[in-house]
Amino acid sequence: MIARLDVAVFDAPEIEKVGTFYAELTGWKVVRADDLRFGLLAPNGQEIEFQHAPDHVAPRWPGQDLPQHFHLDLQTEDPDTHAARAVALGATRVADGEAWITLIDPAGHPFDLCRAGEVDAELDLFAVTIDAPDATALARFYAELAGMTLDYDGPEGALIGADGRYLMFQQVDGYTPPGWPDPARPQQAHLDLAVEDLDAGEKVAVGLGGTRLDGGGDRYRVFTDPAGHPFCLVC
Repeated sequence: MIARLDVAVFDAPEIEKVGTFYAELTGWKVVRADDLRFGLLAPNGQEIEFQHAPDHVAPRWPGQDLPQHFHLDLQTEDPDTHAARAVALGATRVADGEAWITLIDPAGHPFDLCRAGEVDAELDLFAVTIDAPDATALARFYAELAGMTLDYDGPEGALIGADGRYLMFQQVDGYTPPGWPDPARPQQAHLDLAVEDLDAGEKVAVGLGGTRLDGGGDRYRVFTDPAGHPFCLVC
């Protein structure tokens, strides 16, 4: 393992508003609240943050003109009850499936409430889900980079996991990649992956098919994965 899944970071113009929305909906612990990021800790130990992006352009779900790129899959025994609570807190209910309900949060990001038989918390995080033109290939990229195992691979997507944390890769026809930092093609979200050595991490990431981007600093570097999603290696 060269890297470890650290934080999933969603862009938003009003981070306190959207962060408070999820904190009240889920009951998860607030672990960071400053001018730049608002962070929550899910029951599985995964941190979800909202990053201040004053020029954020919200996705237009479900199309590919301004795609979602990332979304959260939350598990609950009672999706309908939590969907009603989410709407009361400021979400918009947009679709119902056989075992899930899709809503839009106050920053415009879609998220799903998925029905589960048993969960460790009233609202648990199942996975951070990432759109991909080739879900299997992108899953294998992150699995090798972050020391995660391929737990599922099917026509609709692929799932990788480690230490109770999961990334789902959703197969998307007509996929449109982000063009960060172009505001017309926003990233919507990105992953921070922790490494002990940035040079070693960069060598592995690029060797697996990632691309180094301009920007970064002494403690982080910016890349895109093979599907064009930006991610950061941080130390």
